[in-house]
Amino acid sequence: MDLAVSLKQNLDALLAAHADRTVAVAFHDLPTGAEYFARADESLHPASTFKVAVMMEIFHQARAGLLSLDDEIPVINSFRSIADGSPFATIAEDDADTALYEQIGGTRSLRELVRLMIVRSSNLATNLVIQIAGAGRVTDYLQALGIQGVEILRGPEDNKAFALGKNNSASARGLMQMMKSIAGGRAVSPSASEQMLQILLQQQFNEGIPARLPPDTRVAHKTGWNADHYHDFGIIYPVSRQPYILAVMTSGFEHEQEAHTCVADISASLYKSLTRPSG
Repeated sequence: MDLAVSLKQNLDALLAAHADRTVAVAFHDLPTGAEYFARADESLHPASTFKVAVMMEIFHQARAGLLSLDDEIPVINSFRSIADGSPFATIAEDDADTALYEQIGGTRSLRELVRLMIVRSSNLATNLVIQIAGAGRVTDYLQALGIQGVEILRGPEDNKAFALGKNNSASARGLMQMMKSIAGGRAVSPSASEQMLQILLQQQFNEGIPARLPPDTRVAHKTGWNADHYHDFGIIYPVSRQPYILAVMTSGFEHEQEAHTCVADISASLYKSLTRPSG
């Protein structure tokens, strides 16, 4: 059976099993250009996946000489809501990373804050970084790269903005395009893309795309989750072939573990289709 046909049949069957949930998939094979899309242009709350876009804009501004990744940034926990300018703070108990809260009153390098934003999904680090990058400039840079369906309005835990519907949004296709730009060395520059790739390879939340892959498979990725969503997107590096890109966005799973399993199953099925010996 033709690989593309087999791949589509396997993924279609997996998605059919979750027809009562939202599962959006975007796949791009870097060596062949083969693609698969399912609900890939639906706009969803991106949760923490948007943090990759913020990282891209920070490297963009560093390349332009507007800042240095070695700049020391004061660690504070007071930010302005985009709803009305009122102050808000991130809550350590609701943050995937709590260690940075111990540094409040001190400084950390911008480079380290970007790393924590990605590998530990630190909301505090993200708000510190996005107030430097500027949410509008993040979106503008994505559009300049031709990335579709991703809009960044604010950092995390701006609850007044959330209540007014002022939220970030993304599609699986847009997330896939972001990783494609990094994989291809087009995100800012080949050097900057490589540095971002190395950060993504340090990801510490691995219950989605990497979970059922062989342990020697490198995955440069970013997860995102909240009460109703779980997403994962990244670049997968099998030992036996050239890399590919997968983005999966989910919503509507009653239990978080079910969403993890869904993403891991899609990832494993795709991996097996792409690495199965021919003939």
